[in-house]
Amino acid sequence: MNTPEFDKDEPLRQDIRLLGRLLGDTVREQEGQAIFDLVESIRQAAVLFAREGEDRVRAGLNELLVGLSRDETMSVVRAFSYFLQLANIAEDQHHIRRRRAHEIAGSPAREGSLQKAFESIREAGVALDALAACLRQARVVPVLTAHPTEVQRQSTLQCQHAIARLLDQRDRLQLTPEEQAENDGELARLVLTLWQTRLMRPNRLKVIDEVKNGINFFHETFFTELPRLYGQLEDLLAENGDLEELPPFFCIGSWIGGDRDGNPFVTADILCETLRLQSAAAFNFYLEEIHALGRELPLSQLLIQVSPQLTALSEASPDTSPQRADEPYRRALAGIYARLAATIRALDHQHALRHPVAEAAPYPTADALAADLSILATSLRQNGAARLARGRLRRLIRAVQVFGFHLAPVDLRQNSDVHARSVAELLARAGCCADYEALDEAARIALLGAELATPRPLYSPWLDYSEETRGELAIFFAAQKLRQRYGAAALPNCIISKTDGVSDLLEVALLLKESGLLLPGAEPRLAMNIIPLFETIDDLRQAGPVMDAIFTLPCYRQLLKSRNEEQEVMLGYSDSNKDGGFLTSGWELYQAEVQLTRVFARHGVRLRLFHGRGGSVGRGGGPSYQAILAQPAGAVSGQIRITEQGEVIASKYANPEVGRRNLEILVAATLEATLTDHENQVERAEAFHPVMEELSRRAFAAYRGLVYETPGFTTYFRESTPLSEIANLNIGSRPASRKKSEAIEDLRAIPWVFSWAQCRLMLPGWYGFGTAVNGWLEANPDGLPVLQRMYRHWPFFRTLLSNMDMVLAKTDLAIASRYAELVTDPALRQQVFGRIQAEWELTCQHLLAIEAQQDFLADNLLLKRSIRNRFPYMDPLNHLQVELLRRHRSGARDERIARGIHITINGIAAGLRNSG
Repeated sequence: MNTPEFDKDEPLRQDIRLLGRLLGDTVREQEGQAIFDLVESIRQAAVLFAREGEDRVRAGLNELLVGLSRDETMSVVRAFSYFLQLANIAEDQHHIRRRRAHEIAGSPAREGSLQKAFESIREAGVALDALAACLRQARVVPVLTAHPTEVQRQSTLQCQHAIARLLDQRDRLQLTPEEQAENDGELARLVLTLWQTRLMRPNRLKVIDEVKNGINFFHETFFTELPRLYGQLEDLLAENGDLEELPPFFCIGSWIGGDRDGNPFVTADILCETLRLQSAAAFNFYLEEIHALGRELPLSQLLIQVSPQLTALSEASPDTSPQRADEPYRRALAGIYARLAATIRALDHQHALRHPVAEAAPYPTADALAADLSILATSLRQNGAARLARGRLRRLIRAVQVFGFHLAPVDLRQNSDVHARSVAELLARAGCCADYEALDEAARIALLGAELATPRPLYSPWLDYSEETRGELAIFFAAQKLRQRYGAAALPNCIISKTDGVSDLLEVALLLKESGLLLPGAEPRLAMNIIPLFETIDDLRQAGPVMDAIFTLPCYRQLLKSRNEEQEVMLGYSDSNKDGGFLTSGWELYQAEVQLTRVFARHGVRLRLFHGRGGSVGRGGGPSYQAILAQPAGAVSGQIRITEQGEVIASKYANPEVGRRNLEILVAATLEATLTDHENQVERAEAFHPVMEELSRRAFAAYRGLVYETPGFTTYFRESTPLSEIANLNIGSRPASRKKSEAIEDLRAIPWVFSWAQCRLMLPGWYGFGTAVNGWLEANPDGLPVLQRMYRHWPFFRTLLSNMDMVLAKTDLAIASRYAELVTDPALRQQVFGRIQAEWELTCQHLLAIEAQQDFLADNLLLKRSIRNRFPYMDPLNHLQVELLRRHRSGARDERIARGIHITINGIAAGLRNSG
């Protein structure tokens, strides 16, 4: 008899079988029965290898792969890659199916839902007015970033979305035989379309391509689902007695087009085009919604009353058609449409798709547009039509409040070294300081403080500057003009990568002053937030002292006064992990937050933390809900910004229902983390800190000992992973390294993690933990119950280990050993892989003991099932990738080999569901 769990998953199995059958039919039809049989033979050999791993099985698999022709290899690689993409679609659809079933059945609220958050907050004894007050000052901003690991093309994504919609149709509708046949036929056509669509891009993405890709997610999800989420939250508050309209505390930010750190292709012209494209997307959405409202509100004044304000708005409309003389809402909307069409023409040099009825004056601000729309809503509510005000009109008003005329606030980011060089050149050319970079920190601070106090500019249009300095100044000058054009919300932040001192912040302040974004005087005014980004282990340790020092400077405190005594600090998860390993990175980030919370409280400054998390655990990723609740007490305080990295944006936000769920999780977790004492519910977390400090010390030594202190490790890494091939993929505008160097220190954290994921080691997500726990237990033989208590009672430690559990479940040492065979030096191969294998075994042993589990993912059956479904089709791609890498590196220059490697990278990333 089937268990209930089996029954729940049966629709998923049916979808995977259906899509797999359609793909198999397509392969037979397009490539022939022999290729279909070959695909199945390789799948079975890979399953046998995973199960037994004996030398004879390895030899048999090698023989099978070596014998493949180049054309056969391409067909087989494509077949497995597409199956993984189709399996992902089926899984996403199953999550939506299970969520709907849960809600239809009236089951208890899910973890991470707003309903569950409200329940938890009530159970904690928090009054409703405290919850409402939290929301009034809250700030929740997921920030989209473009990174060189987003492997999916838009053409492929659109085809996948169409398949998902057809699966959804089969779920929700009782189809007639004719409709079923039509659905089957369309699915088959889409699978064929996928098969005949090029998987990889022929050219590297440009920054503007990335901007357009980012905007697509607004059309797919954010335009509709973010206003719906606001409505859900307001309705929940109303049910609990609070009827106030919420301020626009939740928006979507972006780095795409403004992030210059290591990306020379982000220029002032690119920034201007980014804002224009974003603005045009927002206007086009508003215009379509206003046109739709015109169809929905044909209300006649012969039958209804309207407010005086609506009467005035309709009478001011240029719509003079006698057919609409008695339809005040339509006439008012025609006037709003005309003004909006004039606005997009003035700001973005673009014409509305539908011509307005007549010319009209453009809107000066988004607030003016929202005010006109609110006149319609108020009139409807006052005159017996409140239900009509709660649909499209309510969502459109909220969209205008959230997206404005700029769509998404774009952050400017640059490395502190670049800022320092630009400031040094400005000072030298102005005759103020011949060698700024030779000054010590105290002298720099004194000089910068004096320059910030004077209205005299350093820059002169009559002097020559280096290309780098001209580029930096052009960005700031452009930002000043763009803020005037689109509003201050369009460009609110300047982020400083690699911050390690007070002067890093003051240098940006000086550049802002040069461009008119900081006005000196008795009461200086700062127009943009200056945000330090602390990234390495040493920098994280200095975060508190640096902020403490800058808050003691009168010149900076005056600037903060003009920013409402708020200061944002960004913490870098990726580089700290690459620098110090998974365990130490997590602990140092936690301690930095504790330290910053205390420093800010002492100075009376409000702290907002910006978490620079990646998609994978090796870059600070993992489930967002648990990550936010794992923050130290007081670190969230209703405000949080968090990066949504390029490689997982599609998985989170391409589907509107999945996107809505992810947005809801961010709000729910922020409220719970702010209003409940999630960290000290059973026992005080501080009691665990000394143990964690010792574990971190030991893990740091183990990680650094392997990665930075083992002779030849860089060679091993480059030869045993597809790093160089990843660098040549056309999947992002940003170079893989910050400098022309092969040193790991100069490699970006993204390809570092991506490469380890491809070879199924995921080393950045666990290495060092086994040695750390082993050493601590040797010193504390009775210490296992302490670690188990930490796991049960401390959210930080539990989240850390749960993420490690998830990573280890995706590792495969047998497959990794095949990548190790690519290392040309046998002694180096044996030395390094032997250490990695020993550490992996130690880590698995101690992790499962602390969790008191027999196997990984005991608390995450969804992911366990997902791995069971997908890995038999992903493992062959790893084996094929090893064979292709061997051919490529032996000197074969056939373009099909390089393309095959790139397709395996794409497929493995799809199978792992995050890449870097």
